[in-house]
Amino acid sequence: MPQAGGSVKRVASTAVKSHISPMKLAPPLLLPVFVLLAASASAQDTGPAPVRRDPDIAKMISEISAERIERSIHILTSFTTRNTFSDPSPGGNGIGAARTWLRAEFERIAAASNGRLQVELDSFTQPRTSGIPRPVEIVNIVATLPGNQPAARDRVYVICGHYDSSASNPLDPDSPAPGADDDASGIAAVLELARVMSHYEFNATVVFLATAGEEQGHYGAAHWAAQTRAKKLELAGVFNNDTIGSTRGGDSTVDSSTVRLFAQGVPPAPGPGWRDLLATGGENDTPPRELARAVREAVALYLPAMNVKLIYRADRYLGDGDQMAFLENGAPAVRFTEPAADFRRRRQDVRVEKGTAYGDTADLINFAYVADVARVNAAALAVLACAPATPRLVEIEMTKSDNDTTLRWQANSEPDLAGYRIVWRDTTAPLWQHSLEVPKDTTRFTVSGVSKDNFVFGVEAVDAAGHASPAAYPRPAP
Repeated sequence: MPQAGGSVKRVASTAVKSHISPMKLAPPLLLPVFVLLAASASAQDTGPAPVRRDPDIAKMISEISAERIERSIHILTSFTTRNTFSDPSPGGNGIGAARTWLRAEFERIAAASNGRLQVELDSFTQPRTSGIPRPVEIVNIVATLPGNQPAARDRVYVICGHYDSSASNPLDPDSPAPGADDDASGIAAVLELARVMSHYEFNATVVFLATAGEEQGHYGAAHWAAQTRAKKLELAGVFNNDTIGSTRGGDSTVDSSTVRLFAQGVPPAPGPGWRDLLATGGENDTPPRELARAVREAVALYLPAMNVKLIYRADRYLGDGDQMAFLENGAPAVRFTEPAADFRRRRQDVRVEKGTAYGDTADLINFAYVADVARVNAAALAVLACAPATPRLVEIEMTKSDNDTTLRWQANSEPDLAGYRIVWRDTTAPLWQHSLEVPKDTTRFTVSGVSKDNFVFGVEAVDAAGHASPAAYPRPAP
């Protein structure tokens, strides 16, 4: 079980565990606030949340290898095609052979983790639909790293990519479709994070998911997402990595320090609380948007040279990815993708026309950039899997008209909970601008002199090492 000072521990490759010394609490940052005993606070510009790096997370990020990522991409592109309808046999040169190799890689990683990483197949026959002309077997590869804290292990974070590929015709089972960028790059990142993160322990559970059937309509992701929903598993966050390999756009501009992060606002099927969200101006504070803000904050802390460009859409025009399947099943899901697309290389038959190359081949991949995007994922995943859960039943009291803001919430149950962080920003600001720490035994707090009418508020849960949950948007309470 994690000690009070830190939640990440590296596990030795032998049966004997080697525990990293827990990170010490930085008194100047948190203690002056945590010793507050009052149930209210004067209006102060506290600025952004305190900066506290976990050295174990920094070490984990440093272990991500561009060379291993390059190897994975070259192997995946060596199969003639990974089309959903291509040769399913393990010894062929289609999706079956690619799946066999990918499963073996996950199982090697599991063996190196002393069995802590658990690998299984999620196989089903997809019947004929508008995008599927005949029944076809679709197989997802699922590698699960169980959480080690009883209060958190049922909370699940997913990093995924899809291993199927497509030529110009997504139903073409024979034409070469190397799929280097779309989406060997994403799968290579998922594999690399499984390799590195499986040697560490986290409070919550992390799933490394390789899906199939994406090019015809994210069928594999939809099947797995529906299963998890039926099992009532708590999917707290899903990171879809799709086309994260190229830094050169169609106009030949190069950007190797930006990754786009698509985050949905309006859910596909608005639930009962959607009316309250709209009535209070909270349409920019849905769970996917709060997840995206948490990602950006983690990356700013551990990888300040990387620019996570938040895009307030579920995905690009004329395209979507596996995150849509999770969103449709009620889970907060976001998509990472490269800064700009060269559509001559995406889902195109491999060829050269008038001196211009077409097709998704490995020569367009910037392997160091893929490693950086993997590090972005790792930083955010590690923080979230260590942090307490997002506070529940967060409400803003509406009992009287005044210039204060009173918030209340349900207490978290994690043993390493250190307190809560109230955050707020201007209604027109994209990111949190102010924060205030309150003790862990607090479930109701008044921010004096800060009007609920003028700002958007949220409440985060924070552990003793400084890992923070995504914020919860408060619903109005009578």
